[in-house]
Amino acid sequence: VECFVATTPGSIRYLERELALSVIAAVTTSLVARKQGLATGLTAYAMAQDYAGGAQVSALGMFEQGFYDRLGFGTGAPVIVHNIVPSQLKVPRLERAPQRVSPDHWSQVHHSRVGRRQRHGSISLKEPASTRGELHLYSRSFGLGFFDGPDGELTHHVVLRPERQGLERGTVEVKWMAFQTYEQFLELLSVLKSLDDQVLRMSIPEPPGVCIQDFLRTPLAHGQLTEKSSFEVGMRAFAFSQIRICDLIGAIEKTELQGSQQIEFNLRLRDPVDSFYGSANFPDPGEDAWSGLSGEYEISLGPNSSARRGFGKNLSILTASVGAFSRLWFGVAPATTLAVSDELNGPPELLRKLENVLRLPTPQMDWEI
Repeated sequence: VECFVATTPGSIRYLERELALSVIAAVTTSLVARKQGLATGLTAYAMAQDYAGGAQVSALGMFEQGFYDRLGFGTGAPVIVHNIVPSQLKVPRLERAPQRVSPDHWSQVHHSRVGRRQRHGSISLKEPASTRGELHLYSRSFGLGFFDGPDGELTHHVVLRPERQGLERGTVEVKWMAFQTYEQFLELLSVLKSLDDQVLRMSIPEPPGVCIQDFLRTPLAHGQLTEKSSFEVGMRAFAFSQIRICDLIGAIEKTELQGSQQIEFNLRLRDPVDSFYGSANFPDPGEDAWSGLSGEYEISLGPNSSARRGFGKNLSILTASVGAFSRLWFGVAPATTLAVSDELNGPPELLRKLENVLRLPTPQMDWEI
């Protein structure tokens, strides 16, 4: 085997609805098989197979922006990561000791993650083995949590990994947090603060719907005091994931937007994945297989959304790549911004209407892929 692609099924939240998700979990090519189009061809084939299995959206974690654009993926929203001093946390004193969460608890950890509080953009992977693999992948990682379920289920927990060899060196990375209520979230923050006698700096990805800075005493002053040191605190934001629609009609039908506004327009969509079908590096998917989304559509967006093949009469035309339209639909960026930064064009009045109707929360996957 010189090239290998693995996908795993999951779900992705769009406002209050769940869509079927396919995650491109691994793409690897041997050193002797690089630059031959094997990875992109095989990834396109895997997407076609998952679409046939019901996937409406596909997502992946990118090694660099640009490579997977050739398969129609568009960059997702940035993730905010805070480097904090745990003693700075403004949270209640921890009233009970957490329990250890080890790799042996992988099944309970997975169900706790899937059952966590989710918001727009949150994803969950179906296979518990995915969490088992992550727990073993992060060497020296450890978990702390609370088994408060009716039958002793794990309700909320945090998984951490020392960034250096051992806690005594003072820096820890939070890999993920899972909680069902904000009271549980505060308790997990109290657990993190309880480590402040050994941990000098902690890296925390910001959970959806939460502003970590609200729970810090003097974040700006500590940022200035630690600037350019080995324990510098502050925050950074970077987009690590990409997303694309695979089933346009199915995804739009599950789009129930808030408010009473309804907008109709024609969409001319370009899907670069089309070029891989029929190529030498693309296995034969068989008759009637998915071959991308290029084409013309009539779109209606609002409380009752729909999409169908073919143009409607007397409607404005939006022209877009599938990556740019996926970013618009997902709420990564507004239409007028994408018209400048990405492959999306339309009449100014249509772009303004799209901004008014697609008023979405910032989508955060809250699951590293």
